[in-house]
Amino acid sequence: MRLKITHRTEYAYDIPLHYALQRLRLSPASGPTQKVLSWGLDIEGGREEVCFTDQFENETRLISVEGAPHRMVVQVSGEVDTFDTAGVYGTRCGFAPLWLFCRETALTKPGEGIAELAGLAGEGADLDRLHRLMALIRERVSYVSGATSTDTSAEDALALGAGVCQDHSHIFAATARAMGYPARYVSGYLMMEGTVEQTASHAWAEAFVPKLGWVGFDASNGICPDERYVRIAVGRDYQDAMPISGIRLGQAEERLAVAITVEQ
Repeated sequence: MRLKITHRTEYAYDIPLHYALQRLRLSPASGPTQKVLSWGLDIEGGREEVCFTDQFENETRLISVEGAPHRMVVQVSGEVDTFDTAGVYGTRCGFAPLWLFCRETALTKPGEGIAELAGLAGEGADLDRLHRLMALIRERVSYVSGATSTDTSAEDALALGAGVCQDHSHIFAATARAMGYPARYVSGYLMMEGTVEQTASHAWAEAFVPKLGWVGFDASNGICPDERYVRIAVGRDYQDAMPISGIRLGQAEERLAVAITVEQ
């Protein structure tokens, strides 16, 4: 499937901004599940300082903002051919060793709830256990926009019983690790049925299964990623794979507007 994507992020400030540094992970790479045909980045109100590949093989750009602008816009767009591999990404790992994806983070630290989920996933074949885990998360944690924040941990979202794709992915990764599987967080885009315009990117999780490699699980939708998904970045959790992050100096109040379109 060929998907066309546009992702526009606009920052507006009530007074001139003294200085800011933004880190962008917004560039997809060709791989087992997709082929990037074209991709471009446009910046207004800032300039690119450096482009590099991080430890998880994510293309990363640092954008500086100075000169007292009131506005900055970052827009990426392009076309990607995608392939349905039944969620299997394969054994490609990048620079980071597998054991790194077994370690907990602040957002995926397991507690009693995660331990209970790991037990309920039961025994059996690897894929059967992981599919049961995905179903359990979808059953126990309702998708409720605004119920959590980017700082909400997997354990807290599980206890709340509500969250978004970021929370589902953190819960899956934390529990899969407790079950003995390396697991990672994936950020990207999803073409939604009957909806072209979106206000946020998507996220899912992958577990490393012997003989198969990385296999994706989208607990928010209860499926393994197919040709409607475009992957952008991976990491141990959201902090490692977040599309845009940064710092700013000064007292300016920030207003953020995000507009995303994903269409065939």
